[in-house]
Amino acid sequence: MTAAPPPPVDPAHAGRYPAGGHAFAHRDLLGLAGLPPHELLFLLDEAEQWVDLNRQRHKRADLLSGLTIINAFFENSTRTLLSFEIAGKRLGADVVNMHAATSSVKKGETLIDTALTLNAMRADAIVIRHASSGAVRLIADKVDCPVLNAGDGQHEHPTQGLLDALTIRRTFRERGERGEPFCGLKVVICGDVLHSRVARSNIHALTTLGAQVRVCAPPSLMPAEIEQLKVTPYHDFDAALAGADVVMMLRLQLERMQGEFVPSPREYRHLYGLTLDRLARAAPGAIVMHPGPMNRGIEIDSDVADLTGDVNAARSLITTQVEMGVAMRMACLDVLTRRARGVEGWQ
Repeated sequence: MTAAPPPPVDPAHAGRYPAGGHAFAHRDLLGLAGLPPHELLFLLDEAEQWVDLNRQRHKRADLLSGLTIINAFFENSTRTLLSFEIAGKRLGADVVNMHAATSSVKKGETLIDTALTLNAMRADAIVIRHASSGAVRLIADKVDCPVLNAGDGQHEHPTQGLLDALTIRRTFRERGERGEPFCGLKVVICGDVLHSRVARSNIHALTTLGAQVRVCAPPSLMPAEIEQLKVTPYHDFDAALAGADVVMMLRLQLERMQGEFVPSPREYRHLYGLTLDRLARAAPGAIVMHPGPMNRGIEIDSDVADLTGDVNAARSLITTQVEMGVAMRMACLDVLTRRARGVEGWQ
């Protein structure tokens, strides 16, 4: 079956970014740092069509029919792996999942040899998650196909940053509160910022799009020279929350910690846990986000995580983030394979 061409660009988006392949002039998606606003907006706009498709009964597009995607995960994952697998299959690709626990990596194979092995299989795109910062770039330099970073160490998690931006934009557009949702938006990112690749990708995306980002963490979990990322650091969560439009919580990444970074989970919750009383300090209708998995009762209380209401009420968008993740990953797989598929304007 011949894959259908991508739908035409919405006329409302004309002029927002260059035409064809110039709209996103990269073979890979390894991070969001340094990407210009138009490339971020292009990917967000591309994801919108897949949100609509995913809400229909028939969720298959077959754009990537005949292509093979390898999901090579050297770290455990639930949401990211499943959403990449669903995204690839809904686009019609053949999707193969490789788990490090059952791969030759456990037998001592080097990362470069693994990359060469994957390349020899002639995949059309490779999605990689790895515990070491920079490992995804190392693999990308050794293969001939597009590579998508599904999270590398403490570096970046670009599709998470993009899906979070998509969630925020759609929410405020649906409310009709902002013509350009990110300009002047006050976003608080609170938790284990030091170890969070999610925080870094969100910071890069949101500041580039015009949001005002505050980061809040205990001194032991705040990166040195964080101000260089154009954010405002806080150690007092209550102060950081004042007037915030978006509150994004992060979990304590105990698996990346060596030594004691916080006195105890109970003390951490007292100072940095998001409760209903604490959320009241944010702007009316502030939205709550969390990339998951959540540590309920530590960084976020269940009555906040499960908060629902009408469109103008403060509410949790945690499950919406999961939904947007599939659409955003479909958009990234589509865009990065357009050159290989010979899509007009992308050669």
